[in-house]
Amino acid sequence: MRKILTVITIFMFFGCESEGELTREKIGSGQVSSEATLRFMGIFEPEAGNKVTGTANIYKEGDHYKLSLKDFSISSGPDLKVYLSKTNRPDSFINLGSLGSGTSQTYTVPEGVSFATYPYVLIHCQQFNHLFATAALKSNSL
Repeated sequence: MRKILTVITIFMFFGCESEGELTREKIGSGQVSSEATLRFMGIFEPEAGNKVTGTANIYKEGDHYKLSLKDFSISSGPDLKVYLSKTNRPDSFINLGSLGSGTSQTYTVPEGVSFATYPYVLIHCQQFNHLFATAALKSNSL
């Protein structure tokens, strides 16, 4: 019994992922240039009793991609992060940073990311491991 309590205590103190430099600061205040082209988009869907509106848009700007949240609103929560994910669950993802404030937010996507591999945008509470919203990205055929 004592071993079980020790394991539970250790999990409680060390079970949450610690924040790195990328996830400590609020990000999302960047801009998408007028020359950027819309490549992918998805509509946010709420998870587990949360409310969300808005779209996730992936723009190509030169050799780089940017994720732009447009007309975005979500239920408040602590430690919300923006992920690009391989699935509609936070199992295998790229953390783009902390969710900013406002209805329009922009995040730089790291080089080499394939949207065929990472076709979902997630809003996830890292502290309590709670998924708030998902957007499945679809190609914007030119």
